[in-house]
Amino acid sequence: MFIDYLTIMLINLVAGFFLLAYYVYSGIDDTDQRAWAPGFGVVGIIGVATGLHMIFTWPLPSSFNIAFGETELLFGALFLLASLALAFNTSLYTVAIYAIFAGVAAIVIGARIIDRGVTTQPIVSGIGFILSGLTAILFLPIAYWVPSRPAKIIFAIIAIIAALIWAFIGYTAYWEHLSSFANWAPATLRGR
Repeated sequence: MFIDYLTIMLINLVAGFFLLAYYVYSGIDDTDQRAWAPGFGVVGIIGVATGLHMIFTWPLPSSFNIAFGETELLFGALFLLASLALAFNTSLYTVAIYAIFAGVAAIVIGARIIDRGVTTQPIVSGIGFILSGLTAILFLPIAYWVPSRPAKIIFAIIAIIAALIWAFIGYTAYWEHLSSFANWAPATLRGR
């Protein structure tokens, strides 16, 4: 049996997108940005750790390692660097530029998941990736070029929908994994 920690990665996405939606909606204009750093940092650390492990070890079958591992690493790195920028009360501008390229990758992956029927719920997963990518692409213009209240609300809605999709997939996966992995034992305990 393979190692599957996709559940924590999905819930990390949920936390990250809810935090991002709340930040854009009500915190982006705060004069002191440092209060947002810890939340972004937690999401970033989990994303970088799980993403790096997945891309180097390929614990999952098929192309799940590419779709989920690489995007989680990009997501985690963006949140980790954003947390540092927020901690030092500096601009997120260059992080937002990088996010555009990560966002395009997420949209491509989402479209391909739908096209190839990857995952048990390809339409839902694909839409989750596409909306996640859209938030990454929209952050720069909404944060710096068109920081209007309606634009922030639209951004927050998109981020919350992405979070809800990942929550549905993640919490369903927890439910299923607790059953399907119930009889699993590490190699050191097998045969006892």
